[in-house]
Amino acid sequence: MALVEVTRLDGVIRFELNDPPANAYSYEMMQELDRAVLDARLDSAAHVIVITGKGDKFFCAGANIEMLKKADPAFKYNFCLHANETLNRLEHTPKLTIAALNGHAVGGGLEIALACDLRVARRDGGKAGLPEVSLGVLPGTGGTQRLARLAGKSRAIELMATGRLMSFDEAAQMGLLNAVFESQGFAEKAIEYARQFCPPNKASKAVGMIKRAVQSGVESSFAEGLALERELQQQLFQSEDAREGLAAFVDKRPPKFKGK
Repeated sequence: MALVEVTRLDGVIRFELNDPPANAYSYEMMQELDRAVLDARLDSAAHVIVITGKGDKFFCAGANIEMLKKADPAFKYNFCLHANETLNRLEHTPKLTIAALNGHAVGGGLEIALACDLRVARRDGGKAGLPEVSLGVLPGTGGTQRLARLAGKSRAIELMATGRLMSFDEAAQMGLLNAVFESQGFAEKAIEYARQFCPPNKASKAVGMIKRAVQSGVESSFAEGLALERELQQQLFQSEDAREGLAAFVDKRPPKFKGK
């Protein structure tokens, strides 16, 4: 059984974390997710990655606690290191990534979602939060860093130090979610949301460059970010989609992008 089911849907590639009901991730699941991210990165027909969970109870409940309980300290350290590397790869892949929260996203599950560029959720589908403090540990898969960057330092510390879980509506108000969709037909709505970023609707190469400029630029000085922006813009000026976009504007017609 595949622990990460991969489905291609007309420009969108969907990863389903497949160990219901909790979809808690093991070392093996992270290995499969890592391979899926690398394969999608090299797939010219895939423009957007959507990550969701199997079933309707959990997006992901985080790391498999039973596995960690039995593991020795060296394994735990290496497991966290590998998971961090996988999520960093996901965060920096040149494809737009969207987490579709079909159910609870807690602990490492929320950390996977935070590593994505955008997040959408099923209304009343569950809770979100980083409750690792109740286990005597901290969010160790990028949660302390990504949550602070999204929610601000003070709010992030409060959420992690209390371990409080929040509704998806509250998470959206906090800016952690981009949209909350009605429960009925959520999976289809998430894919429809993703398709707006695919050709012919959008120049997906430009979308990917926007992502790279933001992800790399915010970790650099302002001057370095501007230099990266100029470099990426020059690359886009040489693309087929830029020629199409400029021609369509002059001709007063909708552009038909190809992602090239």
